[in-house]
Amino acid sequence: MVSFTSPRVAEVISEPDPPLGSQEVRLRTLFTGISAGTELASYRGTNPYLSKQWNKEHKLFVDGTSSLSYPLDGVGYEEVGEVVEIGADVTKVAVGDRIWGIWGHRTSTVQTEEYAAARILDRDADPRIGMFSHIGAVALNVVLDADIHIGETVAVFGLGVPGQIVAQLARLNGARVIAVDGIEQRRELAKELGADVVLDPSEGDIATKIRELTGGRGADVCLEISGNYRALHEAIRSVAYSSRVCAAGFLQGEGAGLRLGEEFHMNRVQVVSSQISGPAPSLQHRWDRYRLNRTVIDLGVSGRLKLTELISHTIPLEEAVRAFKMLDGNPRDALQVVLSCEASGTDVDA
Repeated sequence: MVSFTSPRVAEVISEPDPPLGSQEVRLRTLFTGISAGTELASYRGTNPYLSKQWNKEHKLFVDGTSSLSYPLDGVGYEEVGEVVEIGADVTKVAVGDRIWGIWGHRTSTVQTEEYAAARILDRDADPRIGMFSHIGAVALNVVLDADIHIGETVAVFGLGVPGQIVAQLARLNGARVIAVDGIEQRRELAKELGADVVLDPSEGDIATKIRELTGGRGADVCLEISGNYRALHEAIRSVAYSSRVCAAGFLQGEGAGLRLGEEFHMNRVQVVSSQISGPAPSLQHRWDRYRLNRTVIDLGVSGRLKLTELISHTIPLEEAVRAFKMLDGNPRDALQVVLSCEASGTDVDA
């Protein structure tokens, strides 16, 4: 199991295997993906849950105590595993079934039959697709919040893993996609996966370029997935008058570079927070977390959503310390980093 013992210190520690109940299954983890957003914030110590208390009743962060503290054990939320043992009363899951879900960076887990039965991965699918159920749901929720229509132009700011998935989903939703990122390899990948136009923010004013590409109007919707305040500001500048920006990146600290007295104010821009805790109010009677997860997995299995193409590194779980140091120190060099729990797992740069 991976544990963060203090800021920027990760360890791989042992934990006992829990007993198996009669209606439970034991899973051997195959692969577990590292989130370079929320998870890396916990590794670095910048997650607000580590410095403030989240008041669930009032839904406010409160100074004083904190909701989380080190050590943080079993972090991670991109897992896929194989059933290796079933309880005496289990009938809906069999040994050998592959299960997607969330149980952290650990080599094994015990889950209920109900949980596992609802998350069986197609036997013919690449098992690594199962890792993307949660991060893919985050991306799908952004697209639902954006309320995209066929024929509209959508600008995606930030082409990390969730941004790459958002760009694909927006295109599946009928949009013309403009993808923006400062890293060349990420722009190239977005283009390969279907983005119509890719732009480098270092090569001129993005808002002006997007207006040139849209007859002066601006993007119908802008989606900020980078967690960078300057990117959010540029998304606000790039969207059409009285239109929507969905902010889904994990924006941390004070908003340096965000000037709300300019285009946000003058152009009546609507900024919406997209967060996986729930879908838009208008969709809550039809969409829940499981449906978001299931939809992404089904799209990945069918090939309509390209997910394994986002994997840049596969590293044995026992070398997780090296993986987190790499992501912390050289984030531009990686996209989806995967920890392999297979006995023959070797370090691979995809």
